[in-house]
Amino acid sequence: MEQYYYNHMDKQKQAAYHGILQGITSLADEFQIPALDGEDLYNVFFQLRLDHPEIFWATGYKYKYYNDSPNLIFVPEYLFEKAKIKEHQKAMTARVEKITREAKTFSQWDKEKYIHDFLCESIHYDKLKKPYSHEIIGPLGHGVGVCEGIAKSVKVLCDALGIWCMIAVCGNNPEKGIKYRHTWNIVKIDGQYYHLDVTFDNTLGNYEKKENQKPENKTPRNTSGKNKAGKAEQMDFRYDYFNLDDKNIFRDHEPLLYPAPACNEGGHFYYKEKKLSFTKKEDVYKRSLQAAKKGRVLTFHWRGGYLTKEVLKELLEEIERAGREKNKQPQISLNWAQAVLRVEYQELPEGMIRETKVVMEDANEGGREIIGNREKHRKCVESRAKE
Repeated sequence: MEQYYYNHMDKQKQAAYHGILQGITSLADEFQIPALDGEDLYNVFFQLRLDHPEIFWATGYKYKYYNDSPNLIFVPEYLFEKAKIKEHQKAMTARVEKITREAKTFSQWDKEKYIHDFLCESIHYDKLKKPYSHEIIGPLGHGVGVCEGIAKSVKVLCDALGIWCMIAVCGNNPEKGIKYRHTWNIVKIDGQYYHLDVTFDNTLGNYEKKENQKPENKTPRNTSGKNKAGKAEQMDFRYDYFNLDDKNIFRDHEPLLYPAPACNEGGHFYYKEKKLSFTKKEDVYKRSLQAAKKGRVLTFHWRGGYLTKEVLKELLEEIERAGREKNKQPQISLNWAQAVLRVEYQELPEGMIRETKVVMEDANEGGREIIGNREKHRKCVESRAKE
């Protein structure tokens, strides 16, 4: 288990961190720790909970102090009664073991993908932001979560599977309409650090989640790409934020509030690994033609230079050309910030022509703007290009 934030604290903060960890682990009502000023105490408690997301029951605190005392009295606030905490602890331990059991012999990259796919399939974003949705008990126990709870769940599962993992935090930005802080993960795969934002991937695409299936009864979906009969099956997950470097993640993420390892390498980016990161327009046409022929969804990343309005227009023409050859109409979703396009073809009656619709996806809020035709879409692209 990586205690990243603890390892970057001075000795006094580490002593307070250690005292808080011991106290809340033992479910103490109050205990003494070395005195810190208010801001430092807040940061120590907050970062401890990022290092130890398995401690889901301590969500706040109060403190008392006396003049000239080297210590203060820390009074934790627990989310549940103590008996209920112990019950949830037992359930969460069993839950993590059940989820990770199948993946223990996987490679690091496949373990990471297994965690990503399980969470994307089983979690609904909690727009009501219930208190437990910020902790692992939300995603892993109730199937709902917000970015904090999802990132904590990623770390708990990575810890169980022996993957180095930490939780990264960025601030809000009211000027951009970003109301809240955001959390995601940094993982270490084959000696390199990468950004992994399961929350953003979870808000993209269409996931067929079973509303009536209780989360505790869900088991991870087979992520091998084959069904029980051994035939290939298509997983409609998105991997736009799976192993990004610093340059790409900060295209649509705010600067970090706390220092984190530099992510300077993008070799394990999902679409690169799967040969779905294209640099040539003819590759877009060929893979689009295959998708139209086989009735498959094509999701790909463009890295043949900046995705300008002119380049996008050319890519759309290739996608439409492939559809015309099979008498099919493309439906296109675009993650503009990460240059990822999702293409799905629909059958058309012979001779019928429809306007191509493009959905502009916003991973942060999960919002979509449907552009009725390509001319309107180009206008939207042009306005974004000027910003």
